[in-house]
Amino acid sequence: MASMKNGFILSGAIVVCSLFVAAGLYAGTEVKDVIKLNDPAYEKHTKGIVEFTHTKHSGEYAKKSPDLYKDGCGACHHDDKGKPLTNLKAGDNVQTCIECHKKPSERPKGKGAPKLNKKQRLEYHAEAYHYNCKDCHKAYNKKNKTKAAPTTCTKCHPKKKK
Repeated sequence: MASMKNGFILSGAIVVCSLFVAAGLYAGTEVKDVIKLNDPAYEKHTKGIVEFTHTKHSGEYAKKSPDLYKDGCGACHHDDKGKPLTNLKAGDNVQTCIECHKKPSERPKGKGAPKLNKKQRLEYHAEAYHYNCKDCHKAYNKKNKTKAAPTTCTKCHPKKKK
């Protein structure tokens, strides 16, 4: 009788755990309104931390320029070949940029710096952000005959607090 009771308790515990796991998988990842692009892989950030307005980009800006957001979430999120992930929806789990763009910095610059092709430059985390953001911002500005979308360092990176 005791082993039957233990069996029911174990079965019940398994069902409850399964429900929690299923709920967690169904819920996905919370998408924050504003995402601080402050990856812990960097030992030291040399510029102020960019605060990316996810809600504005995926909502307001996407409505203003649907051609730039024709791939939905894939406008920013892509696979390892650079192809947009067009089947994503809000709340889906996505990799962070540093998982593929593994060098936590900008490419070497200045006199004596190696000449890198685009693929080599995209290994650098900051370069990947810069390509993705600046290219879209430039296209937005051109399409809308504006300079509203920032394309320079100081417009995205706030001054560092001392």
